[in-house]
Amino acid sequence: MTIKPLIAGILFFLLAHVITFFQLNGQFMWKWFREHEWVMALAGIPISLLYLWGTKYTVQGFEGLLWPTRFVAFGVGMIIYALFVSYFFSEGLNSKTLVSLGLAVLLVSIQVLWK
Repeated sequence: MTIKPLIAGILFFLLAHVITFFQLNGQFMWKWFREHEWVMALAGIPISLLYLWGTKYTVQGFEGLLWPTRFVAFGVGMIIYALFVSYFFSEGLNSKTLVSLGLAVLLVSIQVLWK
């Protein structure tokens, strides 16, 4: 495992998931997002680049392995989504969501820390 590209990949995934959250859910928070669907759709281009770079660097970090990259991307997405839905929509972190978050953290930890 190579740490620098792995960290870079995780940061790209983190940024991509944050922006994706607002791209998809901003329509429920702000009128402008609801009224400008095409702008939101076009935001998918830079978001796609972030996912591509996240995949590129995470695969490098895992020395060519694809499966750990997928699990890391999924886990980061689950964590961002759960935290943001709780914060921005006050949906709270019930026991089911907390267990799911714990599993997402565990999934990422297994892929990153298990030698």
